[in-house]
Amino acid sequence: MTTYDREPSATELAEVEQELPLIEAEVLLLDAQIVVLTSDSGPTELDWQRLRRAQRRVLREARDLLAVRSAANRAA
Repeated sequence: MTTYDREPSATELAEVEQELPLIEAEVLLLDAQIVVLTSDSGPTELDWQRLRRAQRRVLREARDLLAVRSAANRAA
């Protein structure tokens, strides 16, 4: 296990904040997957819609984050 004896820097905190929309989207996707996999009577159409919507959101957030990072790398 790694231990840290310092606080995160402002840059590190900014990076985490930048990734937060993707992290939140991944949590929603995981929630939707759990519902689909554990539904006793089988997933409903609404469950499938929720799953597809969550998948699209993860892809959108990942694309947006990649675009921001690519632009930052080109500027540097």
